[in-house]
Amino acid sequence: MEWNPQTLQFLSECFLHTLSPSPEPRRRAESSLADAAARPNYALAVLRLVAEPSIDDQIRQAAAVNFKNHLRLRWSSDDAPVPDPEKEQIKTLIVPLMLSATPKIQSQLSEALALIGHHDFPKSWPSLLPELVANLHKASQASDYASVNGILGTANSIFKKFRFQYKTNDLLLDLKYCLDNFARPLLEIFLKTASLIDAGAPNLRQLFESQRLCCRIFYSLNFQELPEFFEDHMKEWMSEFRKYLTTSYPALESSGADGVAVVDELRAAVCENINLYMEKNEEEFQGFLNDFALAVWTLLGNVSQSSTRDRLAITAIKFLTTVSTSVHHTLFASDGVIPQICQCIVIPNVRLREDDEELFEMNYVEFIRRDMEGSDLDTRRRIACELLKGIATHYGDAVKSIVSAQIQSLLGSFAANPGANWKDKDCAIYLVVSLATKKAGASVVSTELVDVQSFFESVIVPELQSADVNGYPMLKAGALKFFTMFRTQISKHIALKFFPDLVRFLTAESNVVHSYAASCIEKLLLVKDEGGGARYTSADINPIFAVLMNNLFSAFKLPESEENQYIMKCIMRVLAVADISVDVARICIEGLGSLLTEVCKNPKNPVFNHYLFESVAILVRRACERDSSLVSVFEGSLFPRLEIILANDVTEFLPYTFQLLAQLVELNRPPIPPIYMQIFEILLSPDSWKRASNVPALVRLLQAFLQKAPNEISQGDRLTKVLGIFDTLIQSSSTSEQGFYVLNTVIESLEYNAIKPYISHIWAALFRELQKKRTVKLIKSLLIFMSLFLIKHGSANVVDTMNSVQPDIFIVILNQFWIPNLKLITGAIELKLTAVASTRLICESPVLLDPAASVSWGKMVDSIVTLLSRPEEDRVEEEHNMPDITENAGYTSTFVLLYNAGKKEEDPLKDIRDPREFFVASLSRLSALTPGRYPKVISENVDPVNQTALLQLCNTYNLSIV
Repeated sequence: MEWNPQTLQFLSECFLHTLSPSPEPRRRAESSLADAAARPNYALAVLRLVAEPSIDDQIRQAAAVNFKNHLRLRWSSDDAPVPDPEKEQIKTLIVPLMLSATPKIQSQLSEALALIGHHDFPKSWPSLLPELVANLHKASQASDYASVNGILGTANSIFKKFRFQYKTNDLLLDLKYCLDNFARPLLEIFLKTASLIDAGAPNLRQLFESQRLCCRIFYSLNFQELPEFFEDHMKEWMSEFRKYLTTSYPALESSGADGVAVVDELRAAVCENINLYMEKNEEEFQGFLNDFALAVWTLLGNVSQSSTRDRLAITAIKFLTTVSTSVHHTLFASDGVIPQICQCIVIPNVRLREDDEELFEMNYVEFIRRDMEGSDLDTRRRIACELLKGIATHYGDAVKSIVSAQIQSLLGSFAANPGANWKDKDCAIYLVVSLATKKAGASVVSTELVDVQSFFESVIVPELQSADVNGYPMLKAGALKFFTMFRTQISKHIALKFFPDLVRFLTAESNVVHSYAASCIEKLLLVKDEGGGARYTSADINPIFAVLMNNLFSAFKLPESEENQYIMKCIMRVLAVADISVDVARICIEGLGSLLTEVCKNPKNPVFNHYLFESVAILVRRACERDSSLVSVFEGSLFPRLEIILANDVTEFLPYTFQLLAQLVELNRPPIPPIYMQIFEILLSPDSWKRASNVPALVRLLQAFLQKAPNEISQGDRLTKVLGIFDTLIQSSSTSEQGFYVLNTVIESLEYNAIKPYISHIWAALFRELQKKRTVKLIKSLLIFMSLFLIKHGSANVVDTMNSVQPDIFIVILNQFWIPNLKLITGAIELKLTAVASTRLICESPVLLDPAASVSWGKMVDSIVTLLSRPEEDRVEEEHNMPDITENAGYTSTFVLLYNAGKKEEDPLKDIRDPREFFVASLSRLSALTPGRYPKVISENVDPVNQTALLQLCNTYNLSIV
């Protein structure tokens, strides 16, 4: 794309139309830009448009966003990357352009620069840092803080990698380069800006932003280890840090919430820096610790409950938490300190605020994510409790007595005036729940603050038995959360009394309350007793089952809960436990089917959708286990819905659909209904296999057809097409294993005469892949296939069909692949299969019984003994395959396994109980035919350790090799 007036006009018009409120011109413009983006110099042309002062600011801003997104997609992509000459020109232009741009454009170009830096800096862009430093010096001298902050923002972006990447030699070399070039200029601008703030310079907002950026860069450059320069200049940094925590800035802080935020952001950045030093450089930092602990303590006493000050409060409390768990915890040992922390820091920050109530009512999904699912580590409530936990690591008894007394005080306040003081009870419940601990490796939570059983009966039960399910919903939610968290400690006979109440709360108007009720029921049904058996069985939920299912399905009609994942998960769990009668099955499949019809129109919530399909799968499985005649009922309800998914190509649901169809195929008795063979034709279409997300589910469905309709598949050209699918799948490393699943099922399910015409083509395809890539995964899959073939159709067929492709290839494959790699086999069924097949080979095949093959025979015995006598971890080296990383944005269709529609693993050797006994007995019988021959071969070819192991196996089964 050449830069000329026509290009400028074309791009300007396109970007103008992308801002149009009308969809048609917007789509046309986006399409034109997408076409242009594939041409060389597109990014350069857009960048020049951004630099063109005669163009409207809105258009230039749209172009800057497009430029950034274009670089994200194409800077280092394999598909149409930005050409190298264009890259060099962009790198030359971007820094000066960013510095001269308006703030909104500057932020986009700074992000674009950081994207380039992520791939190219420093090795492929050595001029960047010197250019930034030179410009920083120039802007600093001119006190041009718009440019200073642009440069620091860019530096902050490119240095962030030092926070997130593992420490490697390459990373440390990059860090040294950055420190050598930027550590001193950073300190200089930090100190200069500090002096301007102290002098009361007018542009305080820009100066505070500059200091904040310096603090974030400080964090990045110090994250891996303490650099020498920063250790040498620690006093200068720490003096300024302390000043920002202890000084008030009325010019900003009295100008409203916005001004307070500017100062708070700097203070929060300082708290993160001192917390980093406390965690990683405790020894070097200890001289400053007392002053900072006092400064942070005092600061927290003055931080209001306004949500605008949350970040500062959280980072400050985190610092005190880190100190509390360190060797300097004695700072908390003085009389009155822990009560003061509880009274002045913990309780005020644990109390419900208006913001919490608003979130509870307006965004229940986010509230639950924070409150129940543990993503609230960055909330005041949670971090205040973490501080108490930290102090309790050294002062447990003191914390216990103080918090227990505080809980009783809060409950007393509630009892005195429940209507006015309900938040005190909520605070008490929250303290008990949040300070509960879980021992490593255990699933049970415990608390020493209260007796769980008596607290449940005196504090929680009144909320559960409240006649009004809609009264004080936050208290109800807290009570349900307590019940859920301490479910294992609450004895069964007590918990069962409140099952009807939990079912009642499913009708509550509050989304959080009915979600917590569903979650509580779901978690209770998972509780196991000490013996490992389920505590709650179908007998426990049968009395309430009808009303429970009715309330669960009715909850989907409540506003905002049309796709409530907690309700759906509860339905799945109940269906896994309850007795599924014919009537129940009919009602439930219609209820689930109606939901399926709705979500097909616009899939939004992948978690809800997954539990919906799991619920269908478990209902089908458990109902048909009891009454196989129900298969036709499920087919009648599900087929029209699954057909809609297939016809409308609802990509998110295709993998689920194929798995459900596989489940239904497997539940049928041969011959399967003709409608399934119509589906089978879809399965054979190459278009079905183009999406990677469909492949595992399609293979699962194909396997079901091969097992249930082998005769139908043997007719016409169907088997040719099936083997064509196998051939395609094994050619890609990502689907190779799936290809073997297809092939193994063909061998297991079809008669030998049906597959005989194709055998030589199968071997040819496998040998081709073996020549291309000799990965461990491919070789293991090949061994399992050869073993299965031998078990099903005999060793003579294996040897003869392989040699028909290439003379004597069998012995080559045996020596180069089978014998050396047999030890890599994992999995109980696979181990038995390969061990038995290898045993049959050495005891039946004339090729190996020939004295000329005695070395191969002995080596195979050695490999079988290794496989059968050594634990997996001693014989299998972990295979490090670099995964393919793809960036996914938004809702993408991926394969998700339906646990309840899973394929049962079949053992092709059910009649052989113990492969070790089979091996030794077979060798014993063989050696008896020619006494004296095989002990000699074993002594010459089997490793001494394995000879000892073989003797032990013989003794175990009271057999001998003569």
